[in-house]
Amino acid sequence: MLDIHRLRLLYEFAHRGSIAATAAATGYSASAVSQQLATLEREAGTALLDRTARSAELTDSGRRLAVHAERILDLLEEAEADMSAAAGAPAGRVVVGAFPTAAVAFAPALARSLRSHPGLTLRLRQTRPGDDGLQQIRSGEVDIALIDDWSGKLPDQGVGTLRFFRLLRDPLVLVVGRRHPMADLDRPVDLGELREESWLAAPAGEPSRQAVDRLLAGAGGAHPVPWEFEGLSTILGLVARGIGIAAIPALALAAGDRGVVVRELPRRTLARDVYAVVRASSVRRPSVSVCLTALHQASEHVLK
Repeated sequence: MLDIHRLRLLYEFAHRGSIAATAAATGYSASAVSQQLATLEREAGTALLDRTARSAELTDSGRRLAVHAERILDLLEEAEADMSAAAGAPAGRVVVGAFPTAAVAFAPALARSLRSHPGLTLRLRQTRPGDDGLQQIRSGEVDIALIDDWSGKLPDQGVGTLRFFRLLRDPLVLVVGRRHPMADLDRPVDLGELREESWLAAPAGEPSRQAVDRLLAGAGGAHPVPWEFEGLSTILGLVARGIGIAAIPALALAAGDRGVVVRELPRRTLARDVYAVVRASSVRRPSVSVCLTALHQASEHVLK
């Protein structure tokens, strides 16, 4: 009999590519993961990993079993969701992973949903740059992932075992200090006039920075090189002090007055889509359904 816990470790290994990464994701030591996968090989009666002194990779049998493991884990969660739905009231723990600005913007709505359902507990995790929200959903680390997409190519419903729910369109906006000339709301925004300003932006390579670079490149003339800072909150604090100006996603302002003036940009096409992503097998879980409803309701006013 194949052990479900070991199948989950095999699934993690298939998606993460190493014993060390699997151990880090699951909270086990690398030696414990290796031992559990070795036990699974004995249960399966075949080699699942091709090991060398420094690495390991799946054999053909390992890849086939990893595919089965994903289906088994999805079916198990679907069964749990069906039983929870039959039980009625939302209960248990739901884990939400969100990029920082979404975590701040949607936390109040999620907290309010808990007050209506005392049997429900929430863990809201902020993802870091480089974290893969979709992988965290697939692996079961989180029940709902809030992700952003600047490409405009993600589906509105679902792909394979995942379901995508579009929450809102988050445009890039200009933020300036209250004493900046562009703080005058009667003055039209002319990016050409702002080429010589001290622009502040996220580090090169981050999605919001790529949008800022496209914005500045379309302003004509020499392309200003922004000063780079980690974290949109840091950038907003510097803008409020009159140190520079910035173009940031509007959702970063959802927490309230940051001491800056917000102006719409001429190129309103520069925006990201914010999605809630869940596993198809967990959509019917009352705890997940309640949180999705709260997110949809909040999305209608977080940018207002």
